[in-house]
Amino acid sequence: MTDHDAAPVILIDDDSDLLKATAQTLELAGFSVSAFAVAAEALARLDAGFAGVVVSDIRMPEIDGLQLFDRVLRLDADIPVILVTGHGDIAVAVKAIKDGAYDFITKPFAADRLVQSVRRAAEKRRLVMENRALREAAGEAQDGLPLIGQTPAMERLRRMLRQIADTDVDVLVTGETGSGKEVVASLLHRWSRRARGNFVALNCGTLPETVIESELFGHEAGAFTGAQKKRIGRIEHASGGTLFLDEIESMPVSTQVQMLRVLEMREVTPLGTNEVRPVDLRVVAAAKVDLGDARQRGSFREDLYYRLNVVTISIPPLRERRDDIALLFFYFAERAAARFRRPVPAVPASVHRHLREHDWPGNVRELAHFSERFVLGLEEETQAQSPAPVQPDAAMKLPERLERYEADIIRETLGRNEGDVRRTIEALGIPRKTFYDKLQRHGIVRSEFSR
Repeated sequence: MTDHDAAPVILIDDDSDLLKATAQTLELAGFSVSAFAVAAEALARLDAGFAGVVVSDIRMPEIDGLQLFDRVLRLDADIPVILVTGHGDIAVAVKAIKDGAYDFITKPFAADRLVQSVRRAAEKRRLVMENRALREAAGEAQDGLPLIGQTPAMERLRRMLRQIADTDVDVLVTGETGSGKEVVASLLHRWSRRARGNFVALNCGTLPETVIESELFGHEAGAFTGAQKKRIGRIEHASGGTLFLDEIESMPVSTQVQMLRVLEMREVTPLGTNEVRPVDLRVVAAAKVDLGDARQRGSFREDLYYRLNVVTISIPPLRERRDDIALLFFYFAERAAARFRRPVPAVPASVHRHLREHDWPGNVRELAHFSERFVLGLEEETQAQSPAPVQPDAAMKLPERLERYEADIIRETLGRNEGDVRRTIEALGIPRKTFYDKLQRHGIVRSEFSR
């Protein structure tokens, strides 16, 4: 049983026989039905957290279906309301659709027509509630805790960081590209007594061998050609704080020897001088490969690896903690929306499916960029709202094939015009009433194509 099959349905009809029969139909389809003969009683059971669908007759005493719809709309405009109407109320129902009702069904109706409409509405509501929950959880993620995630792996990672942050032990962080190694190093710094000192980051893979020694150890004026003035190196600048060495596996072998002495003696000798300067620092190193594996370690010194490997923190890739992906997506989307000064768009099912199914080789960094493109409207969506045309079955009769072809054309045109009725009608070249009749006959819900 899928999530939408268990969705709650509030059903209102003053005809007791029809109410009982409709409730039985929906229950047999797997829904949890609460049936009411009076709209006021149904409204008392509704709140903005209602996770299901409302199905109501239009013609009822005291509070009719349209008044009920108006009150539900004010309560939560995203609760799907399906109106059941007689032929004389079709024009009224069409207006309700324009005002935001999910669908209308004309009496007498086939059981499958109702079940399919409720099922689609329940799926839409499930998606809305999931988006809200994820957005709320993402909003609770403070800047002090950027390692967002609710999976056991992330909970263990945060707990471990808290335990070692204030111990001054050197740390080796391993993880794939874009997994958040610098975020871990930054947290170790911010959660420690060294937070008042400098957090100094250096990517060993971006600097040539001729430059990295000067960057790390500093130099005196005249130490080499072009050294016109004294320079404090990154190691000395990090004294009292934290030195983060990213992609340490790329560090030249000659520099590794000097770095080993820094780690053992906590002192540095700048280029061009014999002066030894003590440093008080914590070193956090990060690698994209497993330095414990000799084949992956390559030319990286084994003794330096063991000196760094006092505590090793491994960051799991996104594909191994898929339950965190949607939460991270909303966190990055909210940040991007604030930066770009625009609202976060509604997240369609196609994007949720992409979040679930993509392997995210670029990990958190790739996901952050995807979120930014989504907020900017630059990320192409798969047309999940409109099913792909189905190839006609050879056994189908000509009228059945024509019906299917017509439905596909209407869906494609609605999708292209983002559910806009006026533009769709103009593109199809049919009268408005004919358009709505065809929507009803094919079981097409216009609102599913709206952005």
